[in-house]
Amino acid sequence: MMRQYFDAIAADVFASLSPGEQATLWLAGETSDFVRFNHAKVRQAGEVKQLYMTVHLLLGQKHVSQKIALAGILVEDSASLHQVLVDLRSIIDEVADDPYLLMNTELQSTEHYEFNLLPPTEQMVADIMKAVGDADLVGILAAGPVFKGFANSLGQRNWHEVASWNFNWSLYSHGDKAVKRGAAGTRWDTSALKAAIAEARSQLALLARPAKTLSPGSYRAYLTPTAVSELVGMLNWGGFSEREMRSKRSSLLKLASSEARFSPLLSLRENTAAGLSPAFQREGFIKPDYVALVQEGRHAGNLVSPRTAREFGIVSNGASGGEESESLDMAAGSLPKVDILKALGTGIYVSNLWYLNFSDRAACRITGMTRFACFWVKNGEIVAPLDVMRFDDSLFRLLGSELEALTAERELLVDPGSYEARSTASQHLPGALVRSLNLVL
Repeated sequence: MMRQYFDAIAADVFASLSPGEQATLWLAGETSDFVRFNHAKVRQAGEVKQLYMTVHLLLGQKHVSQKIALAGILVEDSASLHQVLVDLRSIIDEVADDPYLLMNTELQSTEHYEFNLLPPTEQMVADIMKAVGDADLVGILAAGPVFKGFANSLGQRNWHEVASWNFNWSLYSHGDKAVKRGAAGTRWDTSALKAAIAEARSQLALLARPAKTLSPGSYRAYLTPTAVSELVGMLNWGGFSEREMRSKRSSLLKLASSEARFSPLLSLRENTAAGLSPAFQREGFIKPDYVALVQEGRHAGNLVSPRTAREFGIVSNGASGGEESESLDMAAGSLPKVDILKALGTGIYVSNLWYLNFSDRAACRITGMTRFACFWVKNGEIVAPLDVMRFDDSLFRLLGSELEALTAERELLVDPGSYEARSTASQHLPGALVRSLNLVL
């Protein structure tokens, strides 16, 4: 239904272009249910339906754009978009030529659907309430279809529509102690939900024990996929960007120059084929299924946007303007999840990290805090929760010389952000066992 609307409105807008003009349309919308939980009760529930169109008018190397909200009613929206064209025409002669403008002129139309296989949101809520029992749960459930569309006046059409859910939740214990988890997907799995909440409840009981305070120093550690996500997410601050690499600002500059390397166990790639984000971007370029970023510890490539490609005379690989990963994939290892505590032996079990920042970008050195359910493990058994600690360590060390193993199982972690719209960015990551993590405070 929405796809037909997009095709019709694109045909109408492009038919009104003047000689010499080109245009593109970028459609972003969603129909999402949001349910907020607190004290294991539904506190707020609602539906968000929104539709936004960005019109990009081009005349030679000049270009201007405007974004407006639409009603989803063809006649009304067409009139609004025609007025946008009038407004853009009135200013385009006033802007300077853009020497780095690069638009796709090779027609590559695509469509991708993940049809809505989710149960009614009311059923999801009932499953959550039944699984959580008398535990103090807080969280947000978001579910429903998100769609993106691209069209240009040359005839290219691209459509992406995926129905997914994302449940970001915590079980609260006391003080600053809680177990924080997240889950997402395109299919609702009641059994997996029950297992995750049961595991969190078991950790909640451990949080009731007296907390252990560690002295600053280096400790053997296991990092859950969620904690690993916080670490590798810092590489999205320009680390995978071709522009940042060529500007000598990338945190992975030493990796690219072979001055440093990660462990041979570490391989990272942009896995668009398995992600939730569209396989096309705003200039109409198609993203390859995979882009290798780190291969067995060595630099393998960067994300290249069209503007970077034009500026440096290289080929774009369909990256967005920010050249950030949207579907990051880390290769699994061989450590079974059931053997994590045994393999850790004595050390710290890190469930979550937060407040991360670079302490030395050139050295890929990061500082941050432990958070929520972090535990002291002795001889393969959890014995006490840990008080909050600050770490300061280089990823070249943590995921390099100190990386001992990655788990065989991986988790799909979807960005729970919903500022302006639900995010479709995701990471598919294993947990990591490291020989030492430097705690400083």
